[in-house]
Amino acid sequence: MQMLYFYTKVFYLLMVSTQIELLNEKEKFEALFQYASLGILIVNQKGDIVLANNFLLNQFGYTDIKDIAGQKLEILIPARFHHNHVGYRDNYAAHPNKRPMGLGIDLFGVKKFGEEFPVEVSLSNYKSGDANFIIAFINDITRRKEIENAVLRQQKELEEINLKIEGLNDDLEQKVVLRTSQLEETMRELEKSKDELGQALSKEKELGDLKSRFVSMASHEFRTPLSTILSSASLVAKYVQGDEQDKRDKHIQRIKSAVHNLTDILNEFLSIGKIEDGKIVTNFTRFSVKELLHNISGEIQGIARKGQQIICEHDGDTFVVLDVTLLRNVFINLLSNAIKFSPEYGKILVHTKVDADGIIFTIKDSGLGISDEDQEHLFERFFRGKNATNIQGTGLGLHIVGKYVELMNGLIECKSELEKGTTFIITFNNTNE
Repeated sequence: MQMLYFYTKVFYLLMVSTQIELLNEKEKFEALFQYASLGILIVNQKGDIVLANNFLLNQFGYTDIKDIAGQKLEILIPARFHHNHVGYRDNYAAHPNKRPMGLGIDLFGVKKFGEEFPVEVSLSNYKSGDANFIIAFINDITRRKEIENAVLRQQKELEEINLKIEGLNDDLEQKVVLRTSQLEETMRELEKSKDELGQALSKEKELGDLKSRFVSMASHEFRTPLSTILSSASLVAKYVQGDEQDKRDKHIQRIKSAVHNLTDILNEFLSIGKIEDGKIVTNFTRFSVKELLHNISGEIQGIARKGQQIICEHDGDTFVVLDVTLLRNVFINLLSNAIKFSPEYGKILVHTKVDADGIIFTIKDSGLGISDEDQEHLFERFFRGKNATNIQGTGLGLHIVGKYVELMNGLIECKSELEKGTTFIITFNNTNE
């Protein structure tokens, strides 16, 4: 009798221990299932929703499993896919295996209130008794799709930039061929004139120097932006990860800036050609010089170096009669030079004065300054000061400025001292009305 009691007690203790272990296992399963950072959905062989974890409910905008339990799986799929999906679902239920879903196509889920979002789905299955169940692991890939679309947009932008670069190269080649042809024609004409041999020899030397300057300048000025474009394009191709967006943006901006520099150089070549061919015709109109200068200083402030200030002052009448397009180019060129040659936190002072006696424009910087020797050649084509060889430029800007001022019947002079800045003074008679 005692032995029976003993075995009964042992059996009871074993039963209690087994139940405790089962409860512990259930708690572990609940923890893994409910706190997984991935949507988990379980459906039966008929496609009815049996169970879903909290992460999935939150993904699809539901708060309670009761909202979807017992309903068909298609409640979580956009209506336009229902017809085909039922066939896919039944086929998988008949031949279940572990695999990702929708290889090669975009999959979408639909939230409680109709909002669609891209998803990634992996499928598995298990059997409980005589019943088969399908498990779907669902991941919201909205952020990944946004990154992929951003990469595609940048690739398209790079293709457009490449096309623009090709166009710039074609324009440059045509311009070089044209200028070379013109130089050769000039040299042939000089050789024909034996009566003016001395003048011809001098002109030939001048043209030779001009050609050398052009080749040297073009080689230097085009090499830098083209090298920037090539290196940045190569680096962009290496940044394929989604978290490298900032690096791609940085190099795309460098490419845009380099293309902008090439465009400016070509525009200077075109301007020189028009000036030399006498194709620039002045168009005098009445406009507010104060408003023009305000707009230009606002635009050009964007290229100013750290801490630089452009300070504008005006005295007298605000209206003048000049060629607004030529004057705008003059101001932009002189302000750009002042920014380029002035240090960080430097001040650029612009003063305009209009009265009955005339018009005076003064632009003063606090930059490198220009030596007396260099000032004698300041407005010549391709000339660059000895202390400016390491600063980007073609040596055409001030030559163009001088020609534009001359076309408007004005005068330009330069006052400068090394390391003490430069002042340009432009005067007009104010008699164009």
